[in-house]
Amino acid sequence: MSLLEVNGLTMKFGSLAANKDVSFGVEEGQIAGLIGPNGSGKTTLFNCVSGVYKPTSGRISFAGTDVTGTAMFKIARMGLTRTFQVVRPLNEMTVIENVLVGAYLRHPDKARAREEAERCIKLCYLDEWKDRPAGAMTIGNKKRLEVARALATSPKMILLDEAVAGLTSTEVNEMVSLIVGLKKDGMTILMVEHIMEAIMPISDKIIVLSGGVKIAEGLPGDISRDKEVIAAYLGEKFSKRLAESEKLKGERR
Repeated sequence: MSLLEVNGLTMKFGSLAANKDVSFGVEEGQIAGLIGPNGSGKTTLFNCVSGVYKPTSGRISFAGTDVTGTAMFKIARMGLTRTFQVVRPLNEMTVIENVLVGAYLRHPDKARAREEAERCIKLCYLDEWKDRPAGAMTIGNKKRLEVARALATSPKMILLDEAVAGLTSTEVNEMVSLIVGLKKDGMTILMVEHIMEAIMPISDKIIVLSGGVKIAEGLPGDISRDKEVIAAYLGEKFSKRLAESEKLKGERR
């Protein structure tokens, strides 16, 4: 059984179907990538899974429990948390105060909550910012703050919504290292991303949406060669670059 299972999910806004009969699963310990062109329904799907929206139809289960339409804070308490594409830290509060907001979900004791917040801050390379206002941070640091705050809730699974979008190449590498480290520690991750060079090498599988419909699901290498995915999103140039990269990796082994 998958840790997260989405079955026949449809989300309509009036007559517009943002997601149409989408089904997939994410196994415990996996990194699953969710990709597709702008407007394909990726963030809407995240909102349904995390409890922001109640889907029009379909079923979402987490750790064997039906969570369809369950409130976001209840889903977070079950161990499924998320970041947001548009970062919105509590600007006037310090970084550690921001992360404590997440830590208090599990740890009502102030000392224990601070210990957990400091652990997550260190994990996300934010030590030097700990006692500084979140509003003064760069976008890269704010994205890591989003991750730290989500991790402070002690989740079993985290949904990352464009965690590396808008970052410098150095910041992208730091975030990718952080995500890989989380997987090594046993975290299950579903991530939306447009930077293919970041998501493809670290994902165990890729799910592709286009026009609200799932058009493909499989290993990154297979997805990069899928004609429908290339036509809808990747393009021939990226597909060839990825194939060449995989060939070089194989030769090095």
